[in-house]
Amino acid sequence: MRMRKKKNLDVRFAACPDVMAFEPKEKRGKWRALFGNDKPLHVEIGCGKGRFAIGMAEQNPDVNFIAVEREEGALIMAAERCQLAPLPNLRFVSFDAAELSEVFAPGEVDRIYLNFSDPWPPNRQRKRRLTHRNFLAVYDEILKKQGDLCFKTDNQRFFEWSLSEICQFGWLLQNVSLDLHHSDFEGNIMTEYEERFSSEGYRIYRLEARRRLPEFLMK
Repeated sequence: MRMRKKKNLDVRFAACPDVMAFEPKEKRGKWRALFGNDKPLHVEIGCGKGRFAIGMAEQNPDVNFIAVEREEGALIMAAERCQLAPLPNLRFVSFDAAELSEVFAPGEVDRIYLNFSDPWPPNRQRKRRLTHRNFLAVYDEILKKQGDLCFKTDNQRFFEWSLSEICQFGWLLQNVSLDLHHSDFEGNIMTEYEERFSSEGYRIYRLEARRRLPEFLMK
């Protein structure tokens, strides 16, 4: 269900200058300059209300985080929450995932997070899935040589489809979990959806996928 449009969004976003990154396309290739350091850059696509991004930024002060959300109603809730105690290594930004290559330069990103992305019907709208090969090709462009992708979902069929799509794309799968909350994985930060789904008894599926380097770069 689509979230209702919040009132006075422009005013409310302007009141969150310490956590927002405006005009993202103008920052292409310059994101580390925004943070004033040369630390790794991690991007969450579809951050929702920001629980995961805030938790990761708190837990990993040596990493810069960009939290992307196209639904401004959810994004303003994340920004206002974080503005109460701004984190120097986290910025929220609004744009569509289809514009990723216009916002990040080739090799600029170290890691991408996809958490509980919309599974979209596979027969009619599979190309809208954020693990579709068209998106993987964009990630392949903006990730550094040994960059990786982290993906979590509660949807088993979507997870299995994504496993196949990622393998066919030629990336290496790592740390695949078919029941994350009953695994030995440490440091997991839950999203709002994750907490709700797991409390209802749903399994949480997770994987990491690393770019497969050309052979001449592996020697």
